[in-house]
Amino acid sequence: MMHLRLRPLPCTLLGLSGIALSGNASAAFIEDSTASLEVRNFYMNRDFRHSDGGEKQDEWSQGFVLRFESGYTDTPIGIGLDAYGALGVKLDSARGRSGDNGIIPQSADGTPTDDFGELRGTAKFKLFNSVLRIGSMFPTLPVLNYNYGRLLPSSYSGGLLTSQEIDGLTLNIGRFTHSDQRNSSSSDRIAYYRGDVESDHLDVAGGSYVLTPNLTASYYYGELKDIYSQHFAGLVHTWPLSENMSLRSDLRYFRSSDDGSARMGRFDNDNLNGMLSLSVGGHKFSTAYQRMSGDGEFPFIGQDPYVVNLSFHGTFTKEEMDSWQLRYDYDFAALGVPGLTFTTRYVNGKNALVNGREQGKEWERNSELYYTVQSGPLKNVFVQLRNITFRSSDGLIRDVDENRVLVGYKVSLW
Repeated sequence: MMHLRLRPLPCTLLGLSGIALSGNASAAFIEDSTASLEVRNFYMNRDFRHSDGGEKQDEWSQGFVLRFESGYTDTPIGIGLDAYGALGVKLDSARGRSGDNGIIPQSADGTPTDDFGELRGTAKFKLFNSVLRIGSMFPTLPVLNYNYGRLLPSSYSGGLLTSQEIDGLTLNIGRFTHSDQRNSSSSDRIAYYRGDVESDHLDVAGGSYVLTPNLTASYYYGELKDIYSQHFAGLVHTWPLSENMSLRSDLRYFRSSDDGSARMGRFDNDNLNGMLSLSVGGHKFSTAYQRMSGDGEFPFIGQDPYVVNLSFHGTFTKEEMDSWQLRYDYDFAALGVPGLTFTTRYVNGKNALVNGREQGKEWERNSELYYTVQSGPLKNVFVQLRNITFRSSDGLIRDVDENRVLVGYKVSLW
C-alpha cells in the first residue's frame, strides 16, 4: 500500500499564482524553469554491539526524488512555484531488522512499510533581490539544517524571506511550523530532537556578510517557542599560502538557553567549536575542537546540528563534553582521476555529564569513498561507500559497527 502525504499550498497563494500565470506574464515562469530526477539505491547494515549478543539492522531500499523549480512571472512582484516529490520503496527489510532510526518507517508493531512518499510545494515571490518562500523547504542555516544522508531528504515547512539587496550581505528571516523527517511521509509539528517535544513554531533571523573575498562573518538567532532560544556567531577565513596551498579556519559559537518552563529540562550552555584545515594540492588535513560548557545538552532540531564535530553517527554535544577531531581528505583529481574523493576521520569526546556524573566518553571512526562517473553512458552515476565505528561509555547511545552503500543517478529533465 502506498503511504503518500500531500501538504498543499495555501489556496490564496495558488490563486495569486493563477492570476500571475495568465497571458504573457508566464513566459519567464516556464522558460526559466528546471526539473531533475534523482534515483538512489541505498543499503545500510548496523551491528549493535552488546554484551548479550546485540542486534542488527539490515535494510535495502530504492528512492526517487523529483524536483521542479519554476522561473518568475514578468510582473511587478515575480511569482513562482517549486514542487518536490519523493518515493521510497522497500527492497529488503523485515521486523527485527529495521529500527526507529533506520531507512524505512515502521508500523506500530515494528514492521517496516513497503513504501512511503510525499509531495510538497512552495510558492515564491521575488522583488528585486529578495525572495519570500512559503511552503516546504530545505534550509541550510546554522539554527536549522536539513538532512540528506539516507534515502530521502528531510524538509521543513513555513515561510522564509531571503534578501540580497546589498552586495555581499545575505539576510534571512522566517518561521517554520512543521517538519518531515528523512524516514517519514508525515508532516509533523516542529519538535526538539531529544524526546520529540513539539512546539508551535521555530523563528529564525540572521545573515552573513562577506567582509573581504577571504573572510565571511555570520550571525543567527533561533527560538523554538516554549522550549529554547539560541544565538550563533561564526567566522570563516581562507588564507592563500601559495598557488596550490591554503589555510582555512572555521570558528562557530552558540549560546543557548531554555524558556524557563522546564519542558525539556535545563538549557543554559555555550558551545564553542572550530576547525582548521590545510589544503595542499589534492590533500586536505584538518583538526577540530568542540567544547560544551554550562547546563544541559546542546539543543537542536532534526539530525544535523551545525557543529564541526558532527559525524555520521555522533554529534558530540552532550553536557560539558570536550571533543576533538582529526580528518584527512583527498581529491584524486590531482592524480588525474576526477570525480573520486576519499575522507577519513576520528572524533573523540570525553568529560560529559550523564545523570549528574562525569562518565560520558565516546568516539567515532569513519571513512568514505565517493565516485561520480565523468563521461560515457554512465555519466553522473555516483557510488558512495561508508564505514562507521562508534563507541560510547555511558549507554545512552548504543555501540555500533555500520556499513552503508549508496548508488545513485541524477538527470536533468530540462
